[in-house]
Amino acid sequence: MVRFAHKKMRYIKVLKLLLPLLWCYTTAFAQQTTINHQHIQEDLEEILSDIANNYPYLAEKKVDLDCIRAQYTKRISTIKTEEETVLFFEYLLDEFYDSHLILNTNRASSYRLYAPIYISLKANKPILTSVWQHQLLHFPPHLLGAELRSINGQSIAEAVQQFPTLCQDKNDPVVREWVINKLIAGRYNEPRKLNFQQANGEQILVDLDTLQWKQETDLLTHHRLDDIGIIRIKNTLGRDELVHAFDAALDSLWDTKGLIIDIRNTVDGGDSYEARGIMSRFVATPKPYQKHAYMATSTGNPSIERSWLELVSPRGEQYTKPLVVLVGRWTGSMGEGLAIGLEGIGRAQVVGTEMERLAGEMTGFSFKHQPFGYRLSFAKLFHVNGTLREKYVPPHYVQQTTLAKDEVLEKGLKLLKQE
Repeated sequence: MVRFAHKKMRYIKVLKLLLPLLWCYTTAFAQQTTINHQHIQEDLEEILSDIANNYPYLAEKKVDLDCIRAQYTKRISTIKTEEETVLFFEYLLDEFYDSHLILNTNRASSYRLYAPIYISLKANKPILTSVWQHQLLHFPPHLLGAELRSINGQSIAEAVQQFPTLCQDKNDPVVREWVINKLIAGRYNEPRKLNFQQANGEQILVDLDTLQWKQETDLLTHHRLDDIGIIRIKNTLGRDELVHAFDAALDSLWDTKGLIIDIRNTVDGGDSYEARGIMSRFVATPKPYQKHAYMATSTGNPSIERSWLELVSPRGEQYTKPLVVLVGRWTGSMGEGLAIGLEGIGRAQVVGTEMERLAGEMTGFSFKHQPFGYRLSFAKLFHVNGTLREKYVPPHYVQQTTLAKDEVLEKGLKLLKQE
């Protein structure tokens, strides 16, 4: 009995020595069977082919596909996990500094799509120019115009240089501004501590992850201010029931002398069903509200542009009083389409700043081997006056200078009262 117990103890000791080795072997074997580098190479060629054949902004972006193919092919052999596979393709799309090009999945180490503040390059300095005023609570009120000095203790120059893209010209001001805003959006699993320096030299540290956000569940809100109706659409342009809610809000404001539609909180965009449903209450006859265009290709033959105007048709009773639309940096995609559409049909004045500048009309693509897909622009979208949607600037431009009041809303009310 004693001899058996002794053997059992020796067996347990051997197991303790072998288990780490067995774990390493099992893990390595699982990784080898799970991560198929040949499949990643094939999917790399597929996404590059889709971009080359479909992405209408390729020439303007000045991104070298041969550089991407060479640099990313070198990285494939280093991929060991599923998360690294996702990030591999995420960073590839980031090469095009276009926030409309995204995977339809993310991981803990992925970058968020946007931040609640916006940085602009002014004289090559990163300056805080916009704050998502209606979504943030208690943001430091005097930081507008301050210079961003560091992110998580790292200088801006160093952080931009280390952003994990391989073929971008990060000294190009457009690329650099896009990368800086991607960095402050940050990874999901990392802090976002930003150090700002004000004009008087005072430095203020802002932790974006400790900021409080307004909790909103409604599709929209509406109220009256004197004889003006105000409808504020939440981030719900992708929900079909918004059309019913908008109809009810508009009908309740029917006797107003003018109307403001606030779409500054539509960061995720939406669908043309919702946009057309809203615009259809403001036209008496079918009118064009946006232009689509793409290059039709034929192997060995010239590329030929195909373009068309999309119309919105009247629906229900028409509201004929003056209309103002409020926009900003968090007016995205279909929100941008709604703004240029209401202006294009001759029914609204647009007030605010540049919008999110999400370029083009999107469609989904699938990989041959990966369980997730990706979204690419396949056609350009234009204001009916010919302006690219992502280049549109509101004619009534209002640069945010304070958080103590709503300067964009004040300008909208002033315009309506003038009418």
